[in-house]
Amino acid sequence: MTNVLIIGATGSVGQTTRNYFLDNTNDDLTLMARHPQHLNVHDDRERVIQGDVTDQSILSEALKGQDVVFAALSGNLGKMADSLVKAMDKSDVKRLLFITSMGIYNEIPASLGGGNLSSNPMLSSYRKAADIIEASDLNYTVIRPGWFDNNNDTDYEVTHKGEPFGGHDVSIKSIADLVVRLAHDEKLGSRDSLGINRK
Repeated sequence: MTNVLIIGATGSVGQTTRNYFLDNTNDDLTLMARHPQHLNVHDDRERVIQGDVTDQSILSEALKGQDVVFAALSGNLGKMADSLVKAMDKSDVKRLLFITSMGIYNEIPASLGGGNLSSNPMLSSYRKAADIIEASDLNYTVIRPGWFDNNNDTDYEVTHKGEPFGGHDVSIKSIADLVVRLAHDEKLGSRDSLGINRK
């Protein structure tokens, strides 16, 4: 059994990944969100912490006893990543799985229609978060999904930093499957940045 902290548990990726953990593992989950009121919690396996990832005191409480942190956030990702790295260093929790976006390394081939950081400044926050995490001493995996949809498949492929991105779309369920695999294998994707797209 693994203790997993899901930050951003009410978002589409956070919710799907949470349910995937519940359905496919016996892990215990801590769900952290700014507005967790609508979460229907499984009392035997889940606890809820309300708060913001930039609040160090709340983060330190949420990190107690955790093995893995999964963050699926939106907003000022650089600021959030910085706060999370600092709190994890203090708490001595090392495994971080963090969602960013395809295109932050200009790795999307022209054949897929572009959308790289060089032409899309909206990705700068995602890139800043990745840079902060990669400069840390954590056992991180940065996850760069393509455009995600609600298809029910887990037919995906993974690319590594420095490799061209393999496809444009991916299901949220595929992201959840990869996160669960990463959470149970500390060597898989260790200190790497993984692109994920539908085959």
